[in-house]
Amino acid sequence: MSSAWNASDVTPDGAAWLASAGTYPRSTLALWEERPDAPVVLPCGSVFDVVSAPAMFGRRMLDRLWDDGPGSGPVAQFRGRMLLFAAPGTAQRLPALLEWEEWGARGGREATRTDAVPPLLCHGTGDAVTVPAPSESIWPAAPAPSESASLTVPASSRSAAPTTAQPARPPAPARSASRWLVAPDTRQPWLPGPEVLLWAAVRAARSAVRISIFPPADQDAKVYDVSRRR
Repeated sequence: MSSAWNASDVTPDGAAWLASAGTYPRSTLALWEERPDAPVVLPCGSVFDVVSAPAMFGRRMLDRLWDDGPGSGPVAQFRGRMLLFAAPGTAQRLPALLEWEEWGARGGREATRTDAVPPLLCHGTGDAVTVPAPSESIWPAAPAPSESASLTVPASSRSAAPTTAQPARPPAPARSASRWLVAPDTRQPWLPGPEVLLWAAVRAARSAVRISIFPPADQDAKVYDVSRRR
């Protein structure tokens, strides 16, 4: 098992993947170069969709994905919600699958298997989400005035395109409320589709009734084996 993934593990490749969702990726990277602590609003639908779940239920889904399933794509926690990054098209398909699962269950013995699934917010084409900032540790310190070296984004490239990426307002909440649980670390991360997330949601709902009213001492101590990521 490797150590848990969090904001400090967002790699430059992972940041580049996130930035590629925007119209001007270089502008987003330039913003993160100057303000690595700034969350950014990014559009969904082309590079990724996002399924947003209440924090506790989203954590149960994440546990099911890692304990019994194929693992997950990047996952972030932001202001009381769990953001599960999914394959494009998931936002359109998942609600229909959940509805079908619910109606199918009503006619069988497991009539309550989806009753505990809270409303999931599915963000796809035409939507945008705020993603937590990458960690300051992945970016080199700003050069001193006497240094001529620049970061990976040339100044000419930054000035060639309008800067559309803007820091989220208001400023980012405390790290405990805004962070990466499974950080992006590659330019082509594996992303679950609607069927995988349906599976995780149904099993998280089933397990909810078996969870003790006393939570674990440290729910943030969960470790996800990133070697299982596709």
